[in-house]
Amino acid sequence: MDFTKEKIPPVREDRLGACNAFGGTCHALSRQAKTGCLNNIRRSFTQTQGCQLNLSLIILSTIRDTVIIVHGPIGCGGGNIPMANGIKTFQKLRDPAAKGVVWLNTNLDETDLIKGGEEKLEEAILHADREFRPSAIIVINSCAPGIIGDDIDGLAEKLKDRVTAEIVPVHCEGFKTKIMATAYDSLYHGILRNLIDRADNPVPAGEAKGNSRKVNLLNLSSMSRIDEIELERLLGVLGLEARILPCYAHPDDFGDIRDAALNVSVCATHDDYLTGHLREKYGIPVVTSDIPVGIAATGKWLMNIARFFGLEKEAGQLIESETGKLEKALEPYRKLFKGKRAYVAGGEIRIFATAELLADLGFEIVGLHGFHYDRFMDDLLESRPDKEKMIINIGSGQPFEQSNILEKLKPDLFVGHLGINGWAGKHGIPVFAIFGPGASYMGYKGAFEISRRLARILRNPMFSRNIGENARLPYARQWYEKSAFAYLEDGDPTSQPSKGAEYGQQLPA
Repeated sequence: MDFTKEKIPPVREDRLGACNAFGGTCHALSRQAKTGCLNNIRRSFTQTQGCQLNLSLIILSTIRDTVIIVHGPIGCGGGNIPMANGIKTFQKLRDPAAKGVVWLNTNLDETDLIKGGEEKLEEAILHADREFRPSAIIVINSCAPGIIGDDIDGLAEKLKDRVTAEIVPVHCEGFKTKIMATAYDSLYHGILRNLIDRADNPVPAGEAKGNSRKVNLLNLSSMSRIDEIELERLLGVLGLEARILPCYAHPDDFGDIRDAALNVSVCATHDDYLTGHLREKYGIPVVTSDIPVGIAATGKWLMNIARFFGLEKEAGQLIESETGKLEKALEPYRKLFKGKRAYVAGGEIRIFATAELLADLGFEIVGLHGFHYDRFMDDLLESRPDKEKMIINIGSGQPFEQSNILEKLKPDLFVGHLGINGWAGKHGIPVFAIFGPGASYMGYKGAFEISRRLARILRNPMFSRNIGENARLPYARQWYEKSAFAYLEDGDPTSQPSKGAEYGQQLPA
């Protein structure tokens, strides 16, 4: 179904049956997903909730030669303040002439919420075009104008002949969804409607496209430039030309996206909305396999791409050569990591790819934490050999559950997404970031660099131990005596540790 015919995209709860509340084993999660019971699970107590506006802002702010207009109260644009310097640095790694993040806020107040905020938004759009002359003006709609019904699409249509920039409305109002990853759909929805489907350049004929060796390599905001270079290198050995977007791309790059022979995704959770539309409307196939993290997953990723172009032989030789060199380099690290226990937290696809890499390096995986569940996790759950025993916690913004689990499991290493690692550090557990725009993580180079950094952390864990001995967590001792999932309700009782033995057998009391 072509959702881009509508101004506003559906939320992931409706489109993918996504859920952000679960506690139990991988097998129990898989079983409940098949019975359709996951959406009935909720928490009787919840700490906080991720906002899709902030995630949209993180990605859209990376796009070069744009002005971001946050339409809402002034606090809704505050997320750009700590990101601006880093994004400018990473933009310049792709384009030395990049200017960094330019953003405005319509600063809606109480009067605007009564009278409407479209007048302020119109003024902001005209000012942005006149003052900065960007290629695109991205209007991010926050909760307040979404509730009062400001028509940002209608205003964009009204102003399109008065400005030189392309106006891109993005509906990412935080109140609409509990699944923060809906942000990916929201920002791609705006890009599809205003930068891709409306682009002037013609779509190449089928024969010309079939002879193309261009691939759209869809990146993540948390990928580093080092990761991009590594994946470009591997594809280049196969004779393929990679165009990297959406993060740190130029608005004009999106108009050219339709001439590629193949879309290559490193994360289905991130790119499904975009690749589905491009496949349906423009006939561009997509390769979405395991995220290329670690030896096995990188090899699978390469072979799936090569198979599309009939390059299996060349890919096999490349994989054999790279794997041979890497296996020899990893040998001393495997001896160091053997028997160490690790807990992995982050996005639904990243945690499984990272867990597979850590297991290959010699770690024992004692638990997983995913921000949400949707159908892209199904095969990953079923493929785990320890799915009957492996503990998995689903939920974003619930560190009280994570803290409870860590207190009981006491792993030697916590691998988590930026922003959630502090809680593990306060337990005295060494912490490793599960991605970061300044570090190498993907491909064969990434596997080696991860091993080097892990070795450095685990050889001297005193920093983490000092934090654990001196930092104070906000939870009472009684909380750690309860089940970590005591506040989950209305799910299958066999998957809830507070009601059954399935979880309790795996987690110390």
